[in-house]
Amino acid sequence: MSLSTIAFDADDTLWSNEHIFHLTEERFRGLLSSHTDISTLSNSLLETERRNLGYYGYGIKGFTLSMIETAIEVTGGQIPASDIQEIIHAGREMQDHPTAPFPHVEEVLKSLKGKYRLLVITKGDLFDQERKIAQSGLGDYFDGVEIVSEKTADTYKTIFQSYGDGPERSMMIGNSLKSDIHPALDAGAYGVHIPHDLTWAMEHAEKPENTDRFYQLKSINELSGLLDILD
Repeated sequence: MSLSTIAFDADDTLWSNEHIFHLTEERFRGLLSSHTDISTLSNSLLETERRNLGYYGYGIKGFTLSMIETAIEVTGGQIPASDIQEIIHAGREMQDHPTAPFPHVEEVLKSLKGKYRLLVITKGDLFDQERKIAQSGLGDYFDGVEIVSEKTADTYKTIFQSYGDGPERSMMIGNSLKSDIHPALDAGAYGVHIPHDLTWAMEHAEKPENTDRFYQLKSINELSGLLDILD
């Protein structure tokens, strides 16, 4: 069966996102450098983020709250209110960071529009993701946008059945093997991995094996060539 639906991850697939978190974490480490070493602080923050996912989900708000909680823990509750205010300010600056598509993204979407049903499937804070999609100027290329709390095989099955002809005729494109590729393949869809230089530690996973539905591209500019082969 020919491909009918193509879905894209948003952050670090259509536009850059992780670098903002890295820059803010560097700022956070500088703020607390007198209280603990960098390695301990980074590990503490990661564990706090992991623990808080079930409460706050993904995105800038959860990250900001995790920074505040980590700061309280590593200082034994002695962090000055002014430093907490600095962390809050850093989180707001993340929200205000402009969103611009990666090179070639818009021209690729333009070439696919009308040939396939195009979707965005992304996880994170609803307000923040809607803001970035609107600011990117890419919204009109998509037939649907799904902002989900978690990406699972059932999530992909439901979305691809709702918008398209089921996962068998659908493709998921993203930078995260853990969230974008493995569950999409488990749902029966194609999974196309486009690596990004920066990947959050909790998104790391091994490449899938024993499947003819997994592909890896160096950039989104190679997608048209892949689609020519598959169609």
